[in-house]
Amino acid sequence: MPTAKVRNLENKEVGDVELSDDIFGVELNESLIHAAVRNYLANKRQGTSATKTRGNVSGSGRKLWKQKGTGRARIASLRSPLWKGGGNVHGPQPRDWSYKMPKKMRRGALRSALSERLREGNLIIIEDFSFDNPKTKEFLGVMSDLGFNDKKATKCLIVDSLDNSNLILASRNVQKTKVTNGYGLNVYDIIYHEKLLISKSAIEEINRLLDPQREKGEVNGETQTEKQPEATKTAKPKAKTKVTKTVKPKMAKPKAKKAATANKTAPKVAKSKKAAPKKAAKTKMEAAE
Repeated sequence: MPTAKVRNLENKEVGDVELSDDIFGVELNESLIHAAVRNYLANKRQGTSATKTRGNVSGSGRKLWKQKGTGRARIASLRSPLWKGGGNVHGPQPRDWSYKMPKKMRRGALRSALSERLREGNLIIIEDFSFDNPKTKEFLGVMSDLGFNDKKATKCLIVDSLDNSNLILASRNVQKTKVTNGYGLNVYDIIYHEKLLISKSAIEEINRLLDPQREKGEVNGETQTEKQPEATKTAKPKAKTKVTKTVKPKMAKPKAKKAATANKTAPKVAKSKKAAPKKAAKTKMEAAE
């Protein structure tokens, strides 16, 4: 594990601190850092540049002269891009330049940039940024004690808690100096500033934010830093509910009609008149025999 010396504001060694090898001992990955810087600059763009088209410029909408017979070039509108004061063609329009970059890539670029600053010797760990008064003169005195030249302003990035109001007020008027915390740390600031001053408390915050094990926990849906005990579920007694049966009203069935009424309504079969002469014919034959 890499180790670094801890200094106080008087530039005296106070002790050593062990740094995480997974965060401050990573190889340099220039392509990943370049992609992270491009993403940061693209997300920072406002995208508000715009030009006026022929529909936005002011001017007459009528046809200035007739199509033929004048000897001049034909014209449809004074707001045409061909004429002075007309609209612009294919000019820039408001747009959103931002795009998303995966979390693992952003954090990997941060680890690579921090490790390179440590190998260069431009990462200095301060025990505590404690100022009695928010005075710029006092802040400049501390910077000169740490070895920074006052005549040529050194680009310096200070990583500490934003609750330290004396540090923020004392350094906000100093050229090329920026104060941020672990959550606001980005690749562009690390690359832009030559020196990186980190407080001892901020090192612990960076270790917690850039821990590779934290990414595995996020994939599984839980973080190791914020594990909560599972609540024991107690089975509640179910209340007995009475089932009430709904009785449907019975429909009265129609009574069967009597056979007499049925016979009355039935059509009568007419007797055939040919049956009588047939019987008479049979009796004549029997008499003849």
